[in-house]
Parts: sequence; C-alpha cells; structure tokens
Amino acid sequence: MEDSELTEGTFSASSAMSIAEFERKLAARDKTIDVLKRRILRETAQDHATPFAILRQNVGLEKVVARKTLELENERYELEKALKELRLTQVQLLQAQKMESIGQLAAGIAHEINTPTQYVCDNVGFVKTATTSLIALLDTALALIDTTREKLAEDPPLREFDTLRKRTKVEFLCRQLPSALDESLEGLGHITKIVAAMKEFSHPSHNEKEMVDVRDVINTTATVARNEWKYVAELETHFEHELPKLPCLRDAIGQAILNLIVNAAHAIADTIQQGIKEKGHIIISAALNGEHIEIRVKDDGSGIPVGIRDRIFDPFFTTKAVGKGTGQGLSIVYSTVVDKHKGQIRCESEEGVGTTFILLLPLNSPQEESPACK
Repeated sequence: MEDSELTEGTFSASSAMSIAEFERKLAARDKTIDVLKRRILRETAQDHATPFAILRQNVGLEKVVARKTLELENERYELEKALKELRLTQVQLLQAQKMESIGQLAAGIAHEINTPTQYVCDNVGFVKTATTSLIALLDTALALIDTTREKLAEDPPLREFDTLRKRTKVEFLCRQLPSALDESLEGLGHITKIVAAMKEFSHPSHNEKEMVDVRDVINTTATVARNEWKYVAELETHFEHELPKLPCLRDAIGQAILNLIVNAAHAIADTIQQGIKEKGHIIISAALNGEHIEIRVKDDGSGIPVGIRDRIFDPFFTTKAVGKGTGQGLSIVYSTVVDKHKGQIRCESEEGVGTTFILLLPLNSPQEESPACK
C-alpha cells in the first residue's frame, strides 16, 4: 500500500508541476502580446516624431505584432491542447488506480462472503431434503393415529397428543415449511449470483486484451448494478445467437456498460420523480454489425437536451447537482470505446422520450484510431 500511495503521489506531483509549467508559458505569451501593444501606444504618443515616421513605424510594428500574435496564438492553442490531454490522462490514471484498488477489495469481500454462503446453501438444502422426509413420516404417523383413534379414545397419551398437535399447528407447518425453505434457497442463490458477479466484474485485465463473451460481461454488470436500477426500471437483455467473442479489456468494457446503466437509471428516476410513471425500461442488446459488435443501451428516461449533446463526452461536464455527479462517467465510456478499443460511440436521444447509446467495438483490433460519432 505504501508503494502504491508513493507512486500515485509522485504522479500527482509530476502532473501538477507539468500543468503549472504549461500555465506559466501561457501567461508568458499573453504578457509578451501586452508588451508589444503598449510599445505601439508609446511610440504613437511621442510628440517629436513626424506623422509619417510614426505611421511607418506603426505599420512595421503592427505587422510584427500580427505575425507574433498569430504564432503565439498557435502556440497557445497547442499548449492548451497539451494541458487538456495531460489533465485527462491524470484523471484516467487516477480512476484506473482507484478502480483497481476497489476491484481488489471487492474480490476479497466476495471471496469471504462466498465461503459461508456456500455451506449455508448446502445446509439449507439438506434441511429441505430432511424436512420432506420427516413430513412424509409425520403424515403416515397421523394417518395411523387416526385409524386407531376409536380404540385409544380414552387413552391419556392420545389426548395429550391431540392437544399438542392443535397447539403446534402441525398441518400449517407442513404446508409452509417447504415453501419457506424454497424461498431461502432462492435468496441464497441470488447471493451466490451477486458474489460471483462481483468477483468476475472486479477481476483486473492488467491492460491486456482477452477474448470475451460480451453477453457474460453485460449480464454480470447488470447484476452488479442491480441496486441502481431495480427500484426505478425493469431491465431487459436481447442478444444475437452465436455472437462471436470480442477482443477487449474486460474490466474497462464492464465499467463502460456500468456507467451507461447508471446514467439510464438516473434519467428514468428523473421522470418518476415528476410523477409521469412508476417504472421505466432499460434495454441492453448486443448484435453483430459487420466487423464490429454493436452494443446498445436504451432507456425511456428524460432524454438529453439538444444544446448539450455535443458536450456529453467532455471530461467533467455534468448536468447533475453539485455533489451528485463528477462528469467523468461518459468521458470514461468514450475513452474506453474510442481510445482503448479504437471503436465508435454515438448517442441518439429525444427529450421526453429517451436515449440510446450505441457502441461499436471492432472484432479485429485496428492499428489506427477510428473516428467517433457524437
């Protein structure tokens, strides 16, 4: 942990120094422009110079200033671009380090939960089998007692048995025990499924692509994100049969889909708060599209306003209230699809109707970056 903290601290310090250096250079260029402008004004104000001399000096100086200004503006643009890329790289690296740490913690917790869950499942399964046998034996015993009741009517043990039978509600217990055990096994099955999904979702790819079934990634991610959408939406998945495996960074694709599911749930929650509907729908599909696998995440939420659609993938851009959004979710999705996998991403949205994010991921990793469609 100390080495990790030292590495992260060293990177943050280095990034901060680089950003400060870029900002210092930008400030220096602006100062040079101001100095040249003040020189023009000072030369113009000199009373002893002739109008023609002043004009000639000013024209020459204006040309120099114009040329220098253009050069400085170009350099300023390049510095601003480099500064933006550096900040984005810093955010992505810190995000990756954070996700890796969280992933390792989640995997450890999932392992610790899985062990007791497994033997509880085994024990409840045993109890169910034993209960079935005991209920069958009890039914036979009750039938036997009923057939001999006339002969033992005055026997005190029989009267005591009837009293205890009525008090314990044997018939009710025989009806309810099997269903209670079935529900317990079903709940333990859900826990096992969630734990398995956590372990799979948090498994790091170590920045190495592997052949992955995107259907497994989507199902796993939907299970992990269940708490985000189960109260506001019904989630459906539609997969094409015999879908080929995709070469990708499994954890990065899972994180991208997770961000899209969470965004969809939040968009639907906004419409529910307005009293329009009780629950919405999220539909995730995967199909073959030429040399790509196309993943769609569709919701019937509030939609994205036209005026901000060109900015939704920008780092730190968010329409959520302060403290509720960092503006990194869609930026991470864009970086994962376009930068890391050389794919394409686009958004189709209509206000009041819903939004669909379309991801195109290449089956063959291209050498050159594919353009993104926003």
